[in-house]
Amino acid sequence: MTTDDRLQGSPAGQQQPKPYDSAFLKACRREPVPHTPVWFMRQAGRSLPEYLKVREGIGMLDSCMRPELVKEITLQPVRRHKVDAAIYFSDIVVPLKAIGLDLDIKPGVGPVVAEPIRSRADLARLRDLTPEDIWYVTEAIGLLTEELGTTPLIGFAGAPFTLASYLVEGGPSRNHEHTKALMHSDPELWADLLDRLAEITSVFLKVQIEAGASAVQLFDSWAGALAPADYRASVMPASAKVFDTVAGYGVPRIHFGVGTGELLGAMGEAGADVVGVDWRVPLDEAARRVGPGKALQGNLDPAVLFAGERAVASAADEVLRAAAGLEGHVFNLGHGVLPTTDPDALTRLVAHVHERTAR
Repeated sequence: MTTDDRLQGSPAGQQQPKPYDSAFLKACRREPVPHTPVWFMRQAGRSLPEYLKVREGIGMLDSCMRPELVKEITLQPVRRHKVDAAIYFSDIVVPLKAIGLDLDIKPGVGPVVAEPIRSRADLARLRDLTPEDIWYVTEAIGLLTEELGTTPLIGFAGAPFTLASYLVEGGPSRNHEHTKALMHSDPELWADLLDRLAEITSVFLKVQIEAGASAVQLFDSWAGALAPADYRASVMPASAKVFDTVAGYGVPRIHFGVGTGELLGAMGEAGADVVGVDWRVPLDEAARRVGPGKALQGNLDPAVLFAGERAVASAADEVLRAAAGLEGHVFNLGHGVLPTTDPDALTRLVAHVHERTAR
């Protein structure tokens, strides 16, 4: 067991509060919290030397399929930074790999698909995902929840549009020209593709929740490339299907995208309980766009962490000021931790937010 109090088992005969009572889950439910909870997207990863050590010589997708390794990597930032939630270590393309698609994650590039999906015949390659396909997810989350104790675990998946963009483009894209061309030239095929991906994504999230995840986040990393009308007509229905499918579990559902300032209202309408906000829109303005009844998550610019301790504290205070009137707030970055970030800057940031917001 780790020396971190939140990762230790409780003394015999003493009942500890469950993750349900944690600051993170209370904030997601828009309930009073003892302090503003903090976690970071990509908190488990390349910014940590201990991560680089345990991943040495192991491919990204391979590492996602080793339960003991997943447990260790997921726990690393909780031990180091004292964040209020862990996020399951995986990748958004894991369910696509699990159903047999020929893809890999190339260092410095990202997911690369050998045969892009651009026709009705190609769609047949997207078979149903089963829990047996991702047995390692169930096993890893079982190990994690036992170790985490009162610290919540966030499960996650890629949203149908972002998965579709990788599948149609064949890899990361700056302009998403093939994706948008398919969306507009063959709306029926596009709708069927996103619906199939929504089903796969729903199973991926269900498995994580049933194994013990306390919340889930849907990453729509590339949704910011869309006009609001296209998002509502051609993308939002598939995301809404995912959120609706897991609604019965009662765990908070978070929706996050990059460059989605113009889409915040629609993203909230898709069914999330918490809307993630990148660094481009202040949280008070984001709350106006999203509307009432939602907690917000965000939104310090990840690049600010390179500016020095005083500047980071000042920028964090500005985020907290903008969040002061929110119904619920989870402090996070406006995107993922950058690979060359000083881990100590993250540790100091967590302590600063906890201290500033202690009630």
